[in-house]
Amino acid sequence: MPDQLDWLSRLLQLVLVSGRVEHRCFFGAPWRLDQEPTAPGEIPYHVVLAGSATLDASMDHPARWLHAGDILLLPHGAGHSLHDGSGAPPSTIRQRVGPSFTIDENAGSGERLDMLCGRFLMSPAHGRLIGSYFPAILVVRTGAESAVGTLNSGEQLARLIGLMRDETVAERLGAHAMLTGLSAALFTLALRFASEAPEAPEGLLGLAAHPRLAPAIAALFNQPSHPWTLPELARLCNMSRATFIRQFQQRLGRSAADLLGDIRMTVAGNELRRTSASTGAVAEAAGYQSEAAFQRVFKQRMGLTPAQYRRHAQTSS
Repeated sequence: MPDQLDWLSRLLQLVLVSGRVEHRCFFGAPWRLDQEPTAPGEIPYHVVLAGSATLDASMDHPARWLHAGDILLLPHGAGHSLHDGSGAPPSTIRQRVGPSFTIDENAGSGERLDMLCGRFLMSPAHGRLIGSYFPAILVVRTGAESAVGTLNSGEQLARLIGLMRDETVAERLGAHAMLTGLSAALFTLALRFASEAPEAPEGLLGLAAHPRLAPAIAALFNQPSHPWTLPELARLCNMSRATFIRQFQQRLGRSAADLLGDIRMTVAGNELRRTSASTGAVAEAAGYQSEAAFQRVFKQRMGLTPAQYRRHAQTSS
C-alpha cells in the first residue's frame, strides 16, 4: 500500500463507512416526508432521480430546492423534512416492504417525484469526526460538464446513481449486496465531487479545494504520529507561518492542531477497538511520547479513558 495517499482515501481508511438503500419513493404532489434526527454514526441521504423536492432542515438553514440528479447528505444526522413545496395537505403514503428496500407510494396526481433514500453508517466515534469537519447539509449537484474524452466526477456520479436505480427496479439476485456496495461508493464519490466544486462547502471539503494547502492536509492524514509544527506545515505549502495559519483557519474553521488532534484520536480509537496493544503502544501509534499526556487528552476529547473506551467498544461489538 502506498505510504502517501490522498487525504480522502486516508480518511476513509480511518473511518470505515458502509451504506444502505432503504426506500425508493414514487410520489405525486402533494407529498411530504419527515425524518427524525438519526443516531450517532448515521448519515441520511436522498438521491432525486426525477422531479423535484424542497428541503426544510432547521431554522438555522434556509429551504433548499432539489432537482433530478441532486444528492442530499446530512452529515450531522439532523432531522429534516422533504416535500413538494405546495403547502397542500400531503397524500397518505403506502409502503411495500421488500427484502432489500421499501417502496413508498402515494395517490397524489401532481408533479411526480422518484427518489432513493438511505443512510451511511459508521461507528459513533467516527461519526463525531465526520460531523466536526463536514457541513450540516451537503447538496451535491451532478449536472457539471466534463472535458472531451473524460468522465468527470459528476458524470461518474450520474452513472453510479443509474446503477442504483436499476438495482431497485426489481429484487434480483445479489441486489442487497449490490446496493450496499454502491451506497458506500456513493459516499466517496459525492465527497470527491463536492471538493471539486467552484464554491466548495465549509470544512474539509473547502480546505481540500485550496491546492496550496493540499500538502499539509495529506501530511496530517498520512503521518499523524509525526510531531508536526506550524512552521513545518507552512513550509510544505510554501507559505509563511502567518499566512498558513490564516488560510487554514479560514477554510476549515478550525486550526491545524485541532485537525491533527482529532485524527490522532481516531487512530487511537481504532487501535483500542481492533488490537490488544497496551495503552503506551497506542499512545505511541497516535503520536504521543507521554502515556500520561495521551490518557489526559483522550479523556478530554472522547469522554472516556482509553481502558473504558476499549471495554465499551468490546461490549458494543
